[in-house]
Amino acid sequence: MRETITTMAGRLVDVPGVVGVMLGGSRARGEHRPDSDWDLGVYYRGPLDLDALQALAGPEVEIAGPGSWGPWVDGGAWLVVDGTPVDWILRDLDRVEQVWADCRAGRFEVGTQVGHPLGFWSPCYAGEVALGQVLADPTGTLTDLRASARYPEPLREALVAAAWEASFLVGSATKGAARADTLYVALCLARAVGVLVQSLHAAHGRWCLNEKGALDVAGALPGTPPGFADRARALLGTLGSTPEQLAATVEAARTLVDEVRAGLPQPRGTTA
Repeated sequence: MRETITTMAGRLVDVPGVVGVMLGGSRARGEHRPDSDWDLGVYYRGPLDLDALQALAGPEVEIAGPGSWGPWVDGGAWLVVDGTPVDWILRDLDRVEQVWADCRAGRFEVGTQVGHPLGFWSPCYAGEVALGQVLADPTGTLTDLRASARYPEPLREALVAAAWEASFLVGSATKGAARADTLYVALCLARAVGVLVQSLHAAHGRWCLNEKGALDVAGALPGTPPGFADRARALLGTLGSTPEQLAATVEAARTLVDEVRAGLPQPRGTTA
């Protein structure tokens, strides 16, 4: 299958507008299962020849052009090759390079995106390049970008500092608990845990590409409070429905947030 994927990548870079192709996801990181998808990042610049992509994919495959899947997951296609799912995921190279520049300056944004319940965190673009494998790159653009893909210290500091939002969310959840507003409490606490996960990854200079499996990874990192992942699962899995039950859950979340934040690196120029 690997040979088939490599051949496909070579054909993709012949499509006008395509600059290069990277293997991403669990297969690029060596964490895949036998049935895992093959995720191909198709990096383009300028106008993209969708007709040529369609011809390569075949008439039975629907090609989603730039912007069709949302503002961050640009577009692409879902193929099945020899019974195995193969995903083409479009990436606007100009935007990827801009996000890289933002990351080096300690800037990031979180956008609404279908399929990303915690939101799409812009450093994902940089992480995909850092953790991916270049399959086809006739101009050397992706190779050069990946060669400089070190985790930026300003980004680490910014994402660690972003943990303040988790405390804010717990405070907001307190008000929802008093009204027995289970949906609001659930949303606040789920996001609070997700924000902590991002900060814990950043504290260790690890790229967090999406929500899938991120809680367990964060729980296993050195310095994470004991039982972090299990405690997060427990409070999210048993929120309760009465004001008293919800208040108890929120208090457990507050304790967890405080413990995580206390163990995170302090911003430069401050003391613990």
